[in-house]
Amino acid sequence: MRLAANATPGQRLAYAALWAHLALVMIFLVAPIVAIAPLSFSSGSFLYYPLPGLSLRWYADFFTSEFWLPALANSAIVGVAATALATTLGTLAALGLWLAPFPGKAIVVAVLLAPMVVPIIVVAVGVYFAFAQAGLANTRLGLVLAHTALAAPFVVVTVQATLAGFDRSLMRAAASLGAPPATAFRRVMLPLIVPGVVSGALFAFATSFDEVVVAFFLAGPGQRTLPRQMFAGINENISLTITAAASLLVILSIALMAAVEHLRRRGERLRLGRR
Repeated sequence: MRLAANATPGQRLAYAALWAHLALVMIFLVAPIVAIAPLSFSSGSFLYYPLPGLSLRWYADFFTSEFWLPALANSAIVGVAATALATTLGTLAALGLWLAPFPGKAIVVAVLLAPMVVPIIVVAVGVYFAFAQAGLANTRLGLVLAHTALAAPFVVVTVQATLAGFDRSLMRAAASLGAPPATAFRRVMLPLIVPGVVSGALFAFATSFDEVVVAFFLAGPGQRTLPRQMFAGINENISLTITAAASLLVILSIALMAAVEHLRRRGERLRLGRR
């Protein structure tokens, strides 16, 4: 939002107040991150300021620990597997909702998006009782399936938003030229909606990688994820290694958000180029 050159003094004051309010909100949101990140470089052993000195000992401890590295590996494996499943199922669900109008469509959408709005503790308890009966509790497969259910709605929403700007006549043109539906999807639709699909996959990965409540219910000692290890570290033995892990998660989140923004801009360029 830009201020007009002929703005009145009152408008200029309101504009300045708006930006001041925005700055305060940003400071409030970023302050916890700014407070934690420097502690990961502390040479001391306690959470306090001022720092007694600078050191990379906690990052070294993170990457050499027999507790933290397996947790990181579990989070990566579960996150990648859940992202692959959620992206496939979510994209197919979004395409089905986009292509086929049918009675009760709003109910189907509500059911698909329920994991986004239902409290996570309710989901965790329900998944635990269901998976315990099926023998999937305390297994990596059960954790992957649970994270897939949590992540798929993000893919559905993102792909649906991308499909809203897709021109259906392109698919009809491909069909008129003799392209089978699968070929038309692969050669015509997918290249245009791939930014939305990849953005949904990034959101799905972030959802799985950061999830902790379901992991508490489903993951056994051998499937402990990084967020669960962080909570266990806080309860059992507070170590500044937790701040190093938190800083790495922040860097990962920033990288994912930057990738999503890049894909959004690319999608806009593709739509403008098509027009």
